[in-house]
Formats: sequence, C-alpha cells, structure tokens
Amino acid sequence: MAFTLIMLTVYININTNRQIASMLETATDSNYRYKTNYVNNNSQVIKVIHAPETVSFAGEELPLSHFDVRESFERELNQIIYSHNLTLLTMRLSGRYFNIIDSILKTYGVPEDFKYLCVAESNLQNAISPAKAVGFWQFLSETGKQYHLEINDEVDERYHFEKSTVAACKYLKESYQKYHNWTLAAASYNMGNKNLNKAIENQQTNNYYDLMLNSETIRYLYRIAAYKTIFANPELYGFYISENDKFKPFKYYEITVNYSIKDIADFAKKHNTNYKMIKILNPWLRKNKLTNRAKKAYKIKIPIKNSRNID
Repeated sequence: MAFTLIMLTVYININTNRQIASMLETATDSNYRYKTNYVNNNSQVIKVIHAPETVSFAGEELPLSHFDVRESFERELNQIIYSHNLTLLTMRLSGRYFNIIDSILKTYGVPEDFKYLCVAESNLQNAISPAKAVGFWQFLSETGKQYHLEINDEVDERYHFEKSTVAACKYLKESYQKYHNWTLAAASYNMGNKNLNKAIENQQTNNYYDLMLNSETIRYLYRIAAYKTIFANPELYGFYISENDKFKPFKYYEITVNYSIKDIADFAKKHNTNYKMIKILNPWLRKNKLTNRAKKAYKIKIPIKNSRNID
C-alpha cells in the first residue's frame, strides 16, 4: 500500500510539472490571449469616483466635510455612474422632458434642482413602485387625489406628465412653507410630512443631515444631488452625449373633449392617427374608452401630421 501511494505521488508531481511547463510555454506564445482567459486591455476600468469639492441642492450646500455625508453622497454617485444603461437612457429622456419640468417649476416658485427629484423617483418614466406609487412623480392614489388628480379605472392623472408635475410643485411648496427648508421639503416628499415631523420631534433636530431616517429617505437627498452632479458635467463621469443624442419633445396639438369616447381606436382614426400614438401621448387614458358621464372637459394630445417620422 505504501509503495502504491509513493508511485501515485510521483505520477501526480510529474504530471503537475508537465502542466506548469505547458502553461509557461503557452504564456510566451503570441496566440496566448486566444488560449486562456485574460483581462482585456480595453475592458471597463472600475474605480471609486469621489465627490467634487462642493455639492449643493436648491441653494443649500451639502456638508461634505462630515464623513457620513460624504460617504452617503459617494455611494449614490458611484451607483448611478455605474448603472450605465439606465443613466444613459435618463439623459436621453431629459431632452424630451426637462424644459417642460423647468417651466412648471418656475411658474410655481420651486427651485430648478427639483427636476432631479423626478429623475430620482422614476428616471423620467411612468413607473409603478412596489407600494403602488405611480407616474413620473410617484404619487400614491390618496396623495394624488389630495392634489386634485383624477384617479379611477378609465382616467389616472398620475400618468399625466404636466398635471402630475403641477401636483408635485404644490406639495413641495406646502412642505417648504412648513419647514422653511428645501432639503426637508424633498425628504417629506419621500416619507410624508407626518413621519418627518415625528422624526424631527423625537430626535430634536430639523437638520436633514443630522436626522436618522428610514433607509430610503436617508439616501434620498444624496441620490437627487448625485443626479444633479452627473447631469451637470456628464463627460467628467464618462457619459458622452450630445443634444442630438437626446430624445426630442413630442409634437402635438390638443383638442378638448367633453363627451364620451366609446372606442379610442375609432377616435384615433378620425384624427388621422392610431391607438398606439394616442396612448403614448396620453398615458393617463387607462382604458380603450372614455365614458365621461359628467361631460368633463379633457384635453387630449393628437400628434401633428408626420411628427412620428424622424427628422
């Protein structure tokens, strides 16, 4: 038995040495890269991206000299930067929506930086959260109705881009009047005034950066500020996107409808378009009909002739 074990050990050693020699020979071969796995010199370089010297949100500077603030901000900055596909898509969508958001924010006296709250909420898409928050601004049904958005089986104005943006502005202005601070107004948008008030009372501070909040809200402002930082200087963070790369705003005109629509496909044909385009421009229409027993006046967007064609 001992002799057998000795011979087996010798055999393994001999074969191991042969394998090592073969590997060394292959490593010097000009075709080595095709014979073994290796790291391509052109592969992505992964490195930690650090915060710039200063970062602000709505005119309020983040205290990046605090280790917890800097680490929290850099966590969001790196996550967004390395989420290439989603971040790039959001940048392209900004060409379609940012000017409209900016205009509405200005009308209601809300700082322009709050467009990045919309980005953080939905990446400029009509998203649905696990909690059933809906749309670009992620309104829950109860809150949406509180801000006069119509929500039922056939109409859900949380999907109405302009109307939901107006509702978000009204919420934020009310929160600012309560807290006299845009950072806390943003936090309240995420967790609600009631929960924020309770945290402020229990922890005896109204400074967002000193509050211990739920995991989502404690990351919320940093995520918004990180989006602002990246969008303000995309090439610095590896995103090369021209104005031509961005999606163009929809071209449409509006008609006022104060009657029932039995079939939206028939309605679309009457206006020289199709069901798909009506739904793209009016995602708040949730069914293939609009009963409208109350004869309410709705504005429906109709695509301008040939606007579907790429210029």
